Amino acid sequence: MLPLSAFRRLTVLIFSLYTQHVSPTEASGVKREIEIEVPAAEVTRETESLIQKYQKTARLPGFRRGHVPASIIRQRFSEDLKSDVVEVLVPRYFRREADKLGLKPVSQPRVTDLHVHENEPLRFKASFEVMPDIKVEGYRELRAEKAEVAVTDEEIEQTLNGLREQHASYTTLDGRQLQDGDFAQAALDGHPKDGQGKPIHMDEVLVEIGGKNTMPEFTENLRGVSAGEERTFDVTYPEDSSDRRLAGKSFTYTVKVQSAKQKTLPELNDAFAKELGEFADLAEVRKRIREGMEAERKQLAEREAKEKLVEQLVKRNEFEVPDALVERQLDSRLDRGLRSLVAQGLRAEDLKKMDLKRLRSDQREQAMQDVKASLLLEKIAEEERIEVGEEEVNREIEALAAQSKQTPEAIRARLTEDGALDRIRARIRNDKALDLLYRQSA
Repeated sequence: MLPLSAFRRLTVLIFSLYTQHVSPTEASGVKREIEIEVPAAEVTRETESLIQKYQKTARLPGFRRGHVPASIIRQRFSEDLKSDVVEVLVPRYFRREADKLGLKPVSQPRVTDLHVHENEPLRFKASFEVMPDIKVEGYRELRAEKAEVAVTDEEIEQTLNGLREQHASYTTLDGRQLQDGDFAQAALDGHPKDGQGKPIHMDEVLVEIGGKNTMPEFTENLRGVSAGEERTFDVTYPEDSSDRRLAGKSFTYTVKVQSAKQKTLPELNDAFAKELGEFADLAEVRKRIREGMEAERKQLAEREAKEKLVEQLVKRNEFEVPDALVERQLDSRLDRGLRSLVAQGLRAEDLKKMDLKRLRSDQREQAMQDVKASLLLEKIAEEERIEVGEEEVNREIEALAAQSKQTPEAIRARLTEDGALDRIRARIRNDKALDLLYRQSA
């Protein structure tokens, strides 16, 4: 019987094996199982080779290093020898048999019925999944409605008013008690009442008294306060607070008002337009705003149309998906989701409370649809002979370099080392296949 450590090492080795071809003539579905037998002579040769290696390194009482008899090695290290023989021969013969059958494993092969005894053939079964045989149909008939893109004058004015807010000026109101519409320039210190989490400190912050985005407790406690005065009060944040660090928490704040200020918005005229950038007048600003909003909405409409096309494509083409590919997609989706939550302020203690098993279960169906869509687009790209040029890959690398503030050479070297360049090419190719579907759906 093999030691547990040997099985673990064996699993690691076997799980990393991949072969080169797909066989559409094997058993139905994506699951495969092959039985393999390694000749006894090969097992013996490998055992003798390992014994020689052990002899060179073994340290046993009464023997000089490199002079331990083979019989002693065989006796003292029998289980280790058996484990090492399995680690060497099982991957080698699994790969050989998979190649011979033209199989391309996409899952971690599970080794069972392992038979390993001295002077006997080594036998085992390997169960794994392969890529499905896909025949994509009906993709040239797919249609998706393309929404009309329109931008109203009211929306443009709202955007302009937002720009005015960003360029607002604040004047100090001497000797004035704070009232609704005023802004308190203040320093504040906040401490969680339960002692959990980080305190909040700001040397200078503007608080609008009665503002729609101001917590009611700030307005109630600072209304009527003059410069130089200090107030201490509690604030409880709602559970759905946009800042996850504050959601549901109660803080005790000490706020010292430094001054009362009044906000003044710039006039909406050509002079303001020139302050915004290289604009001749306000009319040009409105024109640019309209163009920008239209372009953004066109991109959104195109993205939604493509999503509908992919949904139709998947519905028209049913096939079995390997569980291994779904699990990988689930890993990717959860990783992206958790990274996004952390970036939004998710606390470590909140992360520990999350039911990751339930999250995986909830997202499993969508992950399966993602995998199906990707495989179908790959097939369409193949049938339409879509290629990806080196300049397209270079543009992607340059974009990644700009995002990470590294050189394109460094990014390419890392992607090459990680084996990610082929994945980038595959993604670009799938995007081009989806662009084709979108153009055809017009």
